[in-house]
Amino acid sequence: MMSKAELARKAGISVQTLNRIERGEICRVDTQRKILEALSLKVEEKGKIFD
Repeated sequence: MMSKAELARKAGISVQTLNRIERGEICRVDTQRKILEALSLKVEEKGKIFD
């Protein structure tokens, strides 16, 4: 399992951004794409991460 800090580093975003997303705040499309790429997921699989 990847840590939050490692995911943030791989995605090129901050841990604070991940925290905001976890709290349900709006996430920009480009940020979603970065997270999906860091997790080796396709855009079609974004429902696994983003509601």
